[in-house]
Amino acid sequence: MKRFAVLLSFSLSLSLLSGCTSMQPPAAPPLFADARFAPPREKVGADDLFTLSPAMRAYLHSQPFTLQLRQQGQRHGLVAALYSKSDLKLEYESSKTRTAAETYADRSGNCLSLVIMTAAFAKELGMPVRYRSVDVDDTWSRTAGLYLASAHVNISLGNRVESGVRSSDQDAMLLVDFIPQKEAARLRARELDEEDIVALYLNNRAAEMLVQDRIDDAYWWARAAVEKRPGMIRALNTLGVIYEKHGDMQLAEQTYRAALEREPENMAVMRNLQPVLATLGKRDEAAALARRIASIEPFPPYHHFDKGMIALRAGKYDTARELFELEVKRAPYNDEFRFWLGVSHLQLGDLTHAREQIAKAVDTSTRQEMRQVYSAKLAHLRRVGAVGTHIR
Repeated sequence: MKRFAVLLSFSLSLSLLSGCTSMQPPAAPPLFADARFAPPREKVGADDLFTLSPAMRAYLHSQPFTLQLRQQGQRHGLVAALYSKSDLKLEYESSKTRTAAETYADRSGNCLSLVIMTAAFAKELGMPVRYRSVDVDDTWSRTAGLYLASAHVNISLGNRVESGVRSSDQDAMLLVDFIPQKEAARLRARELDEEDIVALYLNNRAAEMLVQDRIDDAYWWARAAVEKRPGMIRALNTLGVIYEKHGDMQLAEQTYRAALEREPENMAVMRNLQPVLATLGKRDEAAALARRIASIEPFPPYHHFDKGMIALRAGKYDTARELFELEVKRAPYNDEFRFWLGVSHLQLGDLTHAREQIAKAVDTSTRQEMRQVYSAKLAHLRRVGAVGTHIR
């Protein structure tokens, strides 16, 4: 199967942090091919990304919300109100990147959506906000033949700036991040402009259209992302994947090369470019790039997992377990790896570890439908309680 690596931005503990220097990427060359794609089936853009809905405004003026702000202060009160388990009851769900209003209405969203909604409320309350991209290893998932790499984005909130009052450093920014406080403090980060957040939203929507095989719609979303931030590697890579899936190999090559000019060691882009070069007859260059990729990352995402699935189907359960354990070690929050590690334990008659791993799959899954699947399997295991049960 052809591997398409698409780079996404998801990701929101509380800690005090100062910002980092913003870095504006250089512009990319013109890479658009509008005439090759049908018009989009929906509105493409981010004009209403941070717009508060009437329901959100009503919530801002509700008695419970205003009481929370009075008791805890604006910043802590806002975070407590938005992310408490007893009030909005927001649920993490990664299948779609939502606007602020959509996240509030659905009571769910991925981390980028939650950052956007938090920013919308904070700005309405007069708080300065800062966005940051955090240097953590990309989290890989696989959907509809696409390998999706999710990066980490968070938001920090300043105190409301009163008229005529000056603050030296905005009294330190309150960071809202899903990473635990001690870990977040150790990680390097760079500050993002709001335009970067908008471009990341547009790029995510393009990737989500790709997952649904809506290539024409994906093009217009990716085009908007590149237009918003011409030098953004993630957007250029997504546009290259779209051209490749559309059969426009020369445009795909040009777009991947434009991305590599800005980040020569980007593994996702290199992996996408290599088969395009082979398809275009540039076999020596493709072979050289393949050797370079192998020297940097000999075992790509899902390498051990795919071998583990082959072993599992062949009844080699010990081998399968060992291979799944290798993937879990390097990607502990991948629910798919956890689930199938649990299955291998089950086939070996180890019901205790099977339950443990499938429970972790439930906890780490970012998609509601998969949490339901894993939960059903886990409930079945807890009912059965018998050695040797097979999951089918």
